[in-house]
Amino acid sequence: MSLPSANGAPLSALDRPADVFRHLGPNWYAAVMGTSIVANGASALPVDVPALHGFAVAVWALSLVMLATLVAARAVHLTRHRDVARFQLLENPATAVFYGCPPMALLAVGYGTLVLGPGVIGTGAAVVLDAVLWTVGTIYAVAAAAGVPYLMITRHRLEPGSADPTWLLPVVAPMVAAALGPALVPHLPAGQARATLLYGCYGMFGASLLATLVLLPGIWTRLAGGRPSPVALTPTLFLVLGPLGQSTTAVVQIAEAAGRAAPGYAAAMRAFAVLYGTPVMGFAMLWLALAGTANVRALRGGMPFAMTWWAFTFPVGTCVTGASGLSRMTGVDALADLAVILYLLLVVAWAVAGFRTLRGALSGHLFLPAAPAVARP
Repeated sequence: MSLPSANGAPLSALDRPADVFRHLGPNWYAAVMGTSIVANGASALPVDVPALHGFAVAVWALSLVMLATLVAARAVHLTRHRDVARFQLLENPATAVFYGCPPMALLAVGYGTLVLGPGVIGTGAAVVLDAVLWTVGTIYAVAAAAGVPYLMITRHRLEPGSADPTWLLPVVAPMVAAALGPALVPHLPAGQARATLLYGCYGMFGASLLATLVLLPGIWTRLAGGRPSPVALTPTLFLVLGPLGQSTTAVVQIAEAAGRAAPGYAAAMRAFAVLYGTPVMGFAMLWLALAGTANVRALRGGMPFAMTWWAFTFPVGTCVTGASGLSRMTGVDALADLAVILYLLLVVAWAVAGFRTLRGALSGHLFLPAAPAVARP
């Protein structure tokens, strides 16, 4: 079925308007992630730009509304279309991996609430909402990081050499929790509560990092010599940036909170943040060049829009927050410049993905079941 024109009737691509919920998968949370990282990235930038804070607050508010709307819509999906939901998780590994997106959306919006929401809803409400979203998001993230690989091993039918970057989504979710949890440290009682949160975040950092290292060789093997991936998955090459930028953000955030939670190790954690984060960001820029080149080639070959285009947003945003954190720690202006350049790239990608998603949602095209995959040449 072809994409209806932008001037057509709303949801004209669907036989029935109620079908809007039938195939609503967890991949839609990527739009919330991509929107929230625009707000969070703006708040992290080591520059003072007029109206930047106001822009960040407005985008955070939009992400909060998007999250609430999507949670409600997914509740309808899970209630009315249990057969589809069951298939998406238990039978189809291509959609099951996207169960890593909901917890990351919860975590990112929660963090935005803490750093941008106090002026709108008050400090107390912002802290409580972030604490709730971080707790629920973290439990969800750990469950996805363990549960989805378990299903892939025991239930899903996977062909050799079928790994692709979307496999990173479940295992990178705990890294997001590790990066955003330290912001709650000052709001906890001194002593065991703060230390437990800090070291818990360090544990999730390690779990996610090592799981990523386990998966990356298989992903690279397919990219370099395996069977061709569907052209619609080309944007997912950017997902590799996620664990790179997010792990850098995590070690910086943990180090900055260590003075309140683990003062004896604060200096060591700051040194580790710089010694780990700098080379990892260097590799992230190398991968950004590779992924960007591959996507330019795919676009020139006629790559159509799909929800995978949201992969252009959140992973790049994690590099914005990572570079910004390193800039704060090292005082190196080049890192601040890098953060600004990446942020401009992020905003452009967000605007394009957001416009195309809104258009596809209004027409109903994006609510249709996935079309058969076409391999890239």
